[in-house]
This record gives sequence, C-alpha cells and structure tokens, in this order.
Amino acid sequence: MTDSALRARARKRAFIRGWSRFTRRARHVVTAYVSPLGWTALALAVAGLVLYLTLGWAEMLALCLVLVTMLLAALVLSIGNTSFDAAIEVSDRRVGVGDEVAVQVDVTNPGTTPTASARADLPLGHEHERFSIPMLAARQSKHTTVTFRALSRSVLDVGPLTIRKGDPFGLMRHEHQLAEHFNVYIHPDIVMLDSLHAGIPRDLEGNPSGDIVDDDLDFYGLREYEPGDDVRHVHWLSSARTRTLMLRQYEATRRTDTSVTLDVNPDDYMSKDEFELAVSVHASIGVQALLEDRPLYTHVARTNLNPRNPMELLDMCSAIEPDFRDRRNLAQEALAATPDASFYCFTVGHAKPLDDIRRMMMALPPNATCLVLQTTPNEPRTLRRFPDFTLATVNTLDDLPQIMGALR
Repeated sequence: MTDSALRARARKRAFIRGWSRFTRRARHVVTAYVSPLGWTALALAVAGLVLYLTLGWAEMLALCLVLVTMLLAALVLSIGNTSFDAAIEVSDRRVGVGDEVAVQVDVTNPGTTPTASARADLPLGHEHERFSIPMLAARQSKHTTVTFRALSRSVLDVGPLTIRKGDPFGLMRHEHQLAEHFNVYIHPDIVMLDSLHAGIPRDLEGNPSGDIVDDDLDFYGLREYEPGDDVRHVHWLSSARTRTLMLRQYEATRRTDTSVTLDVNPDDYMSKDEFELAVSVHASIGVQALLEDRPLYTHVARTNLNPRNPMELLDMCSAIEPDFRDRRNLAQEALAATPDASFYCFTVGHAKPLDDIRRMMMALPPNATCLVLQTTPNEPRTLRRFPDFTLATVNTLDDLPQIMGALR
C-alpha cells in the first residue's frame, strides 16, 4: 500500500472519530437539559404559530402561547446551583435473606454559594428511592438514611446517586450523577454441616482426615493387639520391648478435591422456592468444603470457578439465575473441568428423571465418591445407594446435616 493511501486512510479514521465525538456532544447538548417532552412541546408551539400565521386559527395561537409560557416557566424552575458532592455508605455489603440494610447518603455543598433545592434518585436494584434536597448553604450537608429489607437472594446494584433539578411538567431538567455505584450481595440461606468424610483413601496427595485406621500412609501411633487383627501390621520391635503384641495405627488420608455442580435449568424445578432450596444446598456443601480447606471447584451453567473462601463462594451464589439454555450433561461437564476430583456433588431439581440421573452418573470415575442431592419440597427425605452413586432427596435445608451424617 502506498504512502498516499495510508495517509488517506488515516485521515478517514480521524474524520470518523471526530464525527463520532461531535455527534455524542450534540446528543448530550440536545438531551441534557431539554427532555423529549420539552422538545415535543417546542415543536407543537412552532407548529401552532405557523398554523396561526398561515390559516389564522386563533386556537393555534392560544396553544402556542400556553406552550411557550410553560417552557419559560420550566426554564426558570430548572435554573439553579446544583454543584453538590455526595457519598454513599452501606451498613453491610454482604447480608442474608431477611436482613435489614441501611444506606447512608450524604450530600454536601462544597462551594461558597448556596445551592438550589433539588431532587435525588438513588437506584436500589430495580427500585428507586427518591428524596428531596433542600437549599444548602456553603459547606452545609444533608444526611439521608434509606433502609430496606433483603427479601430474596440477589446481587443488588446501589447507586450512583442522580441529582435532578427541573420543572414539575418534565419539560426541562438539569441532572448529573454523583458517587460510584457498588453491589450489595444478598447471600442464600445455608446450614452448617459436619465433616464431609468423602475422598480417595491412601493417597499421597491427600490430607489427614482425623480418623484413626489400621492401614494407611500417615503413621499415628501404636495400640495393643486384639483378636482378629491383621498380623501384618504388628510392630515387632515395640512388641519385643513391651512383651505385648503392638499394632501400628495410621491417620487416614484422603484426596479431597471437591466438585460441586448445580442444575440451573428451571424445567427441572417445580417452583421458584425449590430452585432457591437447590441454591442453598449447593452453597452449604461448598462452604463446608472450604471450611475444611478442601480444594473446591464449582460448576454453574457454563461457569467453572475455584472460590478461595466461603465469602467468595456465597458472593457467586448470590448471582445465580435460572437458565433455560442449561441442558448440558452435568457429570460430563464436571468431569471435563475437574477430572481429578475425589468427591462429586450434584444438586438437581425434583423434575429431573431418575433414568437421566443414572445415565449421567455413568461418566464419572469409579474411585470417586458421587452424590446427587435432589430437592423434593413436598416429599420426606430419603437416601438410596446405587452402584455408581448415592441419591438423597432433600425436603428442607434442615435435612442436609442428617443426610450428610448418614453418608459417613
């Protein structure tokens, strides 16, 4: 390509960038102070004046005068100093369902001249909290506290605060945004569990489990021989010293890489409450794994994550949403992401057929512990053992500790 062609292309790109900046600024000037309703009123006023001058209709002149009067009044009412500073603080950015959250909004006049009165708009998720700001003298502040109750699990966007000065007709307004927005995480309900006690035994990469066994890799101590014990574990040197048969004991080690998967297809659930129960079960298992310092891998929809602590996991669970496109084979996806896991846990809905679950479990390795937790809000909890996996039905979240205790 010649130098002249390169220069021409560079000039074209520069023209396009300049035109884009111009159109953005023009759009801002057109819409920043005059609303679409205001431009409509102005257009009707001009049309009425034209019709009066061409056809002599007095009604059109009256319409034009009314609209012009409203526009002038809107202009006067929207003028004023709105140079505010604002700060937003929240009582807690991580709460549970049912907790009360307090948002403190501080609006300050940082200048030396008084400000005009204005309206403030604070987004709280899909809702908006609106309140008035009076005239503030120099360095004066207005403190407003907004409280709300976390009704359901979600990630709530709070802010930014919008300051609006305008007329009651909605024709003109002067607005700008203050303070940055942030998230409030409403965590799912969880229940604390005992130790998971699942993993591949006698593994060099395993972690001590606290259980004392007669055969493993991590030596723990000695005990006296009892009838029926395997003589291969006799420690002959200690036996000769004490003149009593002594057996070696070991602390059981298990490789505890844990994979937890949640089915988010709403077709597999009977109601929204059942889906929320599944999210709580999924979060409870994950939190317990992290409290035991197990390496944890979570699989939700097409997202595979490795949370480092319970708070990070609960933040992730706050953002889980149903997804009709989630029609994957949960076991194959989990195995592809975590082929070396020793414990696979799947949480599915009541509408998931048992035949589908059994076919799904065939993909998992035989030396791993495989557990399927199926939410059944209207049925009692059950525990069924299959050759390849264990299926437990969960009626309420309080059933989970008993189910996990029965798996030891």
